Amino acid sequence: MQRVLKISLVVTTLYVVATLVYGLRAHSLALMSEAGHNASDVLALLLSFVAVRFEARPATAKKTFGYRRAGVMAAFLNALSLMVVSVWIAWLAVERLITPVAVQPKVMMVVAVVGVLMNGAIAALLSRSSHDINIRGAFLHMLGDTLSTAAVIVGGAAIFYTGRTWIDPALSLVIAAVILWSSFGIVRETLNILLEGTPRGIDVGKIRTAMMDVGGVVEVHDLHVWSLGSNWHALASHVTVGDQTMDRLEEIQSALHCAVRDRFHIAHTTIQLDRERCETVNDCCSPGELSVVQMHAHHGHDHSHSH
Repeated sequence: MQRVLKISLVVTTLYVVATLVYGLRAHSLALMSEAGHNASDVLALLLSFVAVRFEARPATAKKTFGYRRAGVMAAFLNALSLMVVSVWIAWLAVERLITPVAVQPKVMMVVAVVGVLMNGAIAALLSRSSHDINIRGAFLHMLGDTLSTAAVIVGGAAIFYTGRTWIDPALSLVIAAVILWSSFGIVRETLNILLEGTPRGIDVGKIRTAMMDVGGVVEVHDLHVWSLGSNWHALASHVTVGDQTMDRLEEIQSALHCAVRDRFHIAHTTIQLDRERCETVNDCCSPGELSVVQMHAHHGHDHSHSH
């Protein structure tokens, strides 16, 4: 994936320069909008590349979870940059609608055809890893470019045959709307991860029910589910059990882990078994209280998370 991102960076940078030059020459706001959008793509691809490098770093004593959030931060910044670009494009489009400028539709169409081919190829390569939110952020950038550049071709043809220059800024407004819409979903998802919200598609109520169904479990409380990255979820919980033998406690704990892993695909779990409900931390730490903590690490690393 790093190689794909490197090639995409170089090609996109060259296209930004070409689009800006020919946009100025053709007096086309739609083409200059594309240059701005593609410039944000360069930033997006660069951020994604740096994030991929950081995510590969192992966990350390100071970074016990490693750098798994690097990709989420990159996706968040990419989406914010897209929003800024969309507002900028819309502002220029409104100005152009108020003060029309003659454009050269043939130049628009030729440059846009090159853009569709380039952006389409990059988007296709990135789509193979679009399950990762970092790569999906870069993918949405390139997909948005492909669609909006295709719109420039249509607009260039419309201007060529009708002579109506207002089509150019009108297209820019459509491009801005597409960019804004595509970036909103990424911002919402990345903020949820950064704020340690419940991962998308996971129902905490169903998890609690599945854990309660395990024999010997009296109550499930302090249940937390969060994400470190787009595909890396974790769970921590206290579980109250009846008076059980040590062997039975181990069986219950194993059953709880399997229920969470098999039904909800959460492999990193921290489950504490308590004989009675702990109202305070001191209650759980009292000499007479039995607490058993079992941790299941992900990818061979031992991590911890406190609540």
